[in-house]
Amino acid sequence: MDERVQLRERVLVVDDHPALRRMLARSLSAEGFEVTVAPDGGAALVAAERAAPDVIVLDVAMPAIDGLSVCRRLRAKGLPTPILMLTARDAVADRVAGLEAGADDYLVKPFAIQELIARLRALTRRGKRSDALLSYADLVLDSAARTANRGAQTIELTGREADLLELLMREAGRTVTRERAINEIWGGAAESNVVDRYVTRLRRKLGEPALIRTMRGSGFVLRA
Repeated sequence: MDERVQLRERVLVVDDHPALRRMLARSLSAEGFEVTVAPDGGAALVAAERAAPDVIVLDVAMPAIDGLSVCRRLRAKGLPTPILMLTARDAVADRVAGLEAGADDYLVKPFAIQELIARLRALTRRGKRSDALLSYADLVLDSAARTANRGAQTIELTGREADLLELLMREAGRTVTRERAINEIWGGAAESNVVDRYVTRLRRKLGEPALIRTMRGSGFVLRA
């Protein structure tokens, strides 16, 4: 039996342009993905629950419910599925908006289909890691499930949030520079302030007392 068939990963493609949607469905199917498509944001919200995708390709610019709103709603429901956003806008503010909405990656149109596939593979691999649970003080991280527990509280994390928290926990007590975080988590393709924004989100989710401390001029450290 073809190994690719055995390992088929489910991808939900959301785009309001029929030609692009068909092209993505054909290309991803040829690469061994099991593809579900949705033509708009409303259909995407329904399909995300029904199809249980391993990864979502989500266009930003759609009528009615746009991609950013879809992403926020999925994260608000606690869905940890990796989300790759597609957009025609390449401004830093647009990339930051996508990441702040809960996206895990961001690809600007026009793009090479092989780059899209490589990024999807990276996102699905990230969700399949079988690392042992990490713990520090009263915090426990399950990076594969993208959840953390602090005391009696269970905290849902996005892929990027889990990756950043994992890096900080593995280097607990040592400073993690912004440059290192960007290279290891964003593949070098992000502005330095993105790390600060994700640290702010993690602090808010993890609650008090704060565990992530800012080392002025250098980076961040996990310290109780």
